[in-house]
Amino acid sequence: MKDFSFWLLGCCVLIISACGAEEKQQQDEPVEERALFEPEDGKVILFVGQELESVGGLDEWNDGYLDHFDTPGGFTMYTKLRPGDEEFGFTYTGLAGLNSTDDWGDSPSNMSLQLADPDFSNMALAIGFEMVNHEGAIARGERDSLVFAFGDWLKSLGDRPVFLRIGYEFGGAWNHYDREDYIAAYRYMKDAYDSMGVTNVAYVWQSHGWDEPLDYLESWYPGDDYVDWCAYSFFSRGDEANMIDFARKKGKPVFIAEATPTVSTATVKTTGQTKETILSNQEQAEEAWEKWFIPFFKTIHENADVVKAISYINCHWKSHEMWVNNPTFQYVDARLQTNEWIKEKWNAEISSGRYLMANENLFEELTGK
Repeated sequence: MKDFSFWLLGCCVLIISACGAEEKQQQDEPVEERALFEPEDGKVILFVGQELESVGGLDEWNDGYLDHFDTPGGFTMYTKLRPGDEEFGFTYTGLAGLNSTDDWGDSPSNMSLQLADPDFSNMALAIGFEMVNHEGAIARGERDSLVFAFGDWLKSLGDRPVFLRIGYEFGGAWNHYDREDYIAAYRYMKDAYDSMGVTNVAYVWQSHGWDEPLDYLESWYPGDDYVDWCAYSFFSRGDEANMIDFARKKGKPVFIAEATPTVSTATVKTTGQTKETILSNQEQAEEAWEKWFIPFFKTIHENADVVKAISYINCHWKSHEMWVNNPTFQYVDARLQTNEWIKEKWNAEISSGRYLMANENLFEELTGK
């Protein structure tokens, strides 16, 4: 009996030791760290933009994406800090498109209308923040009244996740940002909002997406402490982008923050010209699906470790004054709802379980709280 007691005691010691070793091993295993609002691998937040007409879902604007499809996980809109500048007959004063209905050539924008509507209550918000001609003034503190007013507005959104794309498409010639001033302004704004206690904003650093070697991207990079997400635009030359490789090396998730079907011509690299792509035209829709949609979805599927958000621009580009002379978008109508064949194929993709849609638990899922 004594021998049995010793044997039983020895077994208990071994079991306790094994459990302790297993617990220590679990504790020693690295915990996966994700960026702010980053979903798990294989999941992608679906956003749709980029103005009231394209997004829809409102009494006055009721023929956009939200009126024809399940509500996506987020919507994309724009504001511009460019006091005194004029564009397409519109003169910028404060923060355009934030609390007022403003049209700078791309049809009306007004985020306050959307945020007040219950159809938008469970959607994250992506904001393109333009500061063309004013990046230096922001960095020097000369636009603080607007910078801090925007920070107060961001805080007023409570727990709604905001993806803030400061100086989006920074290297695009059309923006003509000064590189040093751009980086300084980007950092200035994040530091300002950190000092204000803004906690619902992920800072997104977005390139235009082609002809950008890795060393070029590095030269514009604000730094790991200032960037939560890397991003780029996916248009006719989306397959040339280096941002995914850059982000993977930095350990950052990727937001394909602007995407719309544009099909290259033989001169696209020298003129920027794309083919006419009207999705209501079946022949052109089929070409767009083959040459743009399939490569777009392939990029998402093959980079599930980093591509965690996308924004489709559901825009009637050719009808907006801003784009009528733009060689990339002047012949494009990207509204998915105009073609039942495209609509069916789009729905088949986004209903695959990969894409995060609006729901009452989305904010908790993105914040982990």
